Formats: sequence, C-alpha cells, structure tokens
Amino acid sequence: MSEASEKVLGIKRLPLFPLPLVLLPNEVLGLHIFEPRYRQMLQDIELRKNLFGITLYESEGNILDKPPVGSVGCAAEVRETARLPDGRSNILAGGLIRYRLLDYVDPHESYFSGEVEFFEDERETDAAVLPIATEVFDLFERIAKAAFKLSGNRGRLPEIPRTEPEQLSFLVAAAFNLENADKYKMLEMTSTTERLAKLRTILLQAVVKMETDAEIVKAAQTNGHAKKNIDL
Repeated sequence: MSEASEKVLGIKRLPLFPLPLVLLPNEVLGLHIFEPRYRQMLQDIELRKNLFGITLYESEGNILDKPPVGSVGCAAEVRETARLPDGRSNILAGGLIRYRLLDYVDPHESYFSGEVEFFEDERETDAAVLPIATEVFDLFERIAKAAFKLSGNRGRLPEIPRTEPEQLSFLVAAAFNLENADKYKMLEMTSTTERLAKLRTILLQAVVKMETDAEIVKAAQTNGHAKKNIDL
C-alpha cells in the first residue's frame, strides 16, 4: 500500500471544492479561501486529516451546478494555512491521491460533500514501464536544461528527482501548462505506461524547439562567437 493510500484509509466521504482546474497527485496548489462556505469547510477539515477534494468544474455562473457523479478528482492535503484578520485564508495544498465521485451526501452542509472511491494506477511490470519512464525522465531533464539556458543561466539548475514511474508521470504532467481537458485525461488514466507514452509525445515535440531556442540565445549573447564578446 502506498503512503497516499494509507493517508486515506477508511475515508469514504470528502468535502468537495469544485474549481476550474485539475489538480494532480504531488502537485502543489495555492488557494485563497474567501467564500463563507469554504471558510467553514476549512475549519471542518481540521478534524478530518486536513483533506478535501478538488474536482474540475467550469461553471457557467450557476452556483447550484456541480460536477457530475462519476467524475474524477484529486484529494488535496492542506500543508500550510495563513489566516487573515477578516476570516479569509491563504492555503497551500498538495495533491495526494485520485478519487471517483460516487454520489453526493450531506445536503445540510453549505459546501458539497461526496462519497468517493480512491484509486491509483494499475500494477505493471518493470519490463513494461521502466524503459519508457527512463526515456521520459531523460527528455524532461533535457527540457529543464534548455529552459535554464533560456533564462540566461540565472539561479541554479533545479535538481529533478528520479522518482518511481507513476509519480514521475504526474510530476512531468504538472510541469506543463496543459489544457484542462488534456490534464483531466492524465488524471483519469490508470496505466502509467499509457500516461508516460502521452507525455513522451509532448516532450518530443517540445525538446527540439527549446534546445534550438537555447542555442540561438547562447549565440546571440556571444554575437555568434563562442569564446569572445565583441563590444560595439
């Protein structure tokens, strides 16, 4: 059993926070809590392991609308809370584990609560998943190095952890500014290999352009000369 599964062991219901975004496991999200119903939710979850669910919902303006039963979301764990004098809060939440919304419960609360079923990727053999995980990691590392060059080598090149394949797939997916629909598909997938294959396609399209752009920037900084700047 994974650490994430252990944290939600025995939990059948979650307070739900519908948002026009997709949260992935291990992704970090900052939220400003100002609506009274979600202020109440924040107080309530302090007694419920500081967990709530984020489900994609792009509202058309009707606050009574809600994500459909059967939709997929991600349990979020509150890591930091900064309360403001007027009752609002700024929180930092981390994606923990995915769930499928089975039904809505407890209509007496001001916010939505749902009966949920948690899930993770299906087990796959190392022979199936490790080669593509290594390829995706290498491509992602190349992109990180190209981005560092494009920034003018400012700061420090971030260290990319070699994590297990499922976590790696979500780490890479979170790093790209994907459309909600594409990110949601990543969330729904239960095959690590399939998710990594989709990411490999995205990375292959991005890496050549970024490396080419990085070389152009490097050449421009040296006026086309590798070793010596020319003062004009």
